[in-house]
Amino acid sequence: MSLYRDEAVVLRLQKLGEADRIVTMLSRRHGRVRAVAKGIRKTSSRFGARLEPFMHVDLMLAEGRTLDVITQVETVSPFASTLGSDYAAYTAGTAMLETAERLVGEDGDPALQQYLLLVAALRSLSGREHDSALILDSFLLRSLAVAGYAPSFDACARCGEEGPHRSFNPSAGGILCTGCRLPGSANPSAATVELLAALLSGDWPTAEAADERPRREASGLVAAYLAWHLERGLRSLAHVDR
Repeated sequence: MSLYRDEAVVLRLQKLGEADRIVTMLSRRHGRVRAVAKGIRKTSSRFGARLEPFMHVDLMLAEGRTLDVITQVETVSPFASTLGSDYAAYTAGTAMLETAERLVGEDGDPALQQYLLLVAALRSLSGREHDSALILDSFLLRSLAVAGYAPSFDACARCGEEGPHRSFNPSAGGILCTGCRLPGSANPSAATVELLAALLSGDWPTAEAADERPRREASGLVAAYLAWHLERGLRSLAHVDR
């Protein structure tokens, strides 16, 4: 039985039989991985608490016929312990985990950028570095960009004409000029467009200076853009405390 080692963030758990669980993880070197943790639901389990959603772990796995088997786990960063005490951070983190699982395929291909982005976002949430809603929206935009769906917030997404422009359409890829505007496009304020661009680029001074109204409008546009590219919305976004 071949063994391999990797670092990963636990995304989701599923019950298997009477005492086991299937653990879905985003790993550094193998992308999205589903593996069996045997006996994890027993009180005598050696690593039950280490394999909870949000946990950043270093683990050893044995290759199996259908699912690999987790044989050893060490905690790298216990994000679950800090996020569990803050509802806003917890719900934002849950949306991040669901996004990571949806955007990374289970094909064994590396997804290093998505992995590093998720770890950095969870660390920022745990450290209360910025408002949790801003961290979430920034993560969603960057995660989409890494997946190949980068939105445009300056030049027109269709013709490339330099902005500023005031129309936004998820199906077109972002901001549109007057000539390219599609029916049903949103018309966000200039402050909202500036905030979206700041969240995508990581310009935190500009993002944190935004008022409440542009933040709410930006969150709605980010959710619409994400839903378009995932072909359905995130279930966890309904519970996010904004």
